Amino acid sequence: MKIALLSRNQKLYSTERLIAAGEQRGHEMLVLDHMKCVLVIEQGRPHIYYQGKEVKGIGSVIPRIGASATFYGSAVVRQFEMMKIFTAVESQALMRSRDKLRSLQLLARAGLGMPKTAFAYSSTDLDNIINQVGGAPVVIKLLEGTQGIGVILAETHKVASSVIEGFLSLEANILVQEFIKEAKGADVRAFIVDGQIVGAMKRQGAEGEFRSNLHRGGKATLIKLSSDEKATAIKAAKKLGLGIAGVDMLQSSRGPLIMEVNSSPGLEGIENATGVDIAGKIIEYVERNEFQ
Repeated sequence: MKIALLSRNQKLYSTERLIAAGEQRGHEMLVLDHMKCVLVIEQGRPHIYYQGKEVKGIGSVIPRIGASATFYGSAVVRQFEMMKIFTAVESQALMRSRDKLRSLQLLARAGLGMPKTAFAYSSTDLDNIINQVGGAPVVIKLLEGTQGIGVILAETHKVASSVIEGFLSLEANILVQEFIKEAKGADVRAFIVDGQIVGAMKRQGAEGEFRSNLHRGGKATLIKLSSDEKATAIKAAKKLGLGIAGVDMLQSSRGPLIMEVNSSPGLEGIENATGVDIAGKIIEYVERNEFQ
């Protein structure tokens, strides 16, 4: 089978691992920079050009779409879907997961736990915004932020008011969230492929850092999930329609609380922490669907 891997950088760990896993199983792996694809929308025959040549013979697609390329990347994925080619992450699920506000609304409606969250356009009621999530300290997040960028811990009511007012004056979209003290700067990521948890790790933030992102110096270790954590992660991925997902949760006194569901989770941290061939699990998922 010829598998197209949508990635902007062939040298990234995740890209290299997926190429190796696919080739090991006898597949032809083709890396396409989705931002360089040309989509031709034609009655009865949608098609894609890459570097001047029409893309043909693709059996399946594995999207690795970064947050900054969500709009065009999802359009490329949608074009493959229109060509009746299986995509490991569907275009609508990709868009749904990247909209942090919408995804939280969907997960909340499904009854899944999460830190109490407020979203507002106007700064005229700052006290109420902060009080509604339990008061300071609060976590303030840019909706467009990734890898811990644009996430601020405001430790006092005064600081929180100033930060929220500043962001809103710049017309930045932000979420204000309850701070989960008992998490102690750590979170849990469950990696899901085709409705099954294939690996899990605990990420601990660097000393003095409340963000646990590995890009911010956090450390990852193997963890055994509780039954509640397993059920929460699987349900979250299902509700957002993601065949591949990294579900990030905080461990709290009231159970697992979802922070985010990532549609293009990195492989390096989870593979190193668990020793599991996650890339191989993804290729197997693609095989099951291609050969149906």
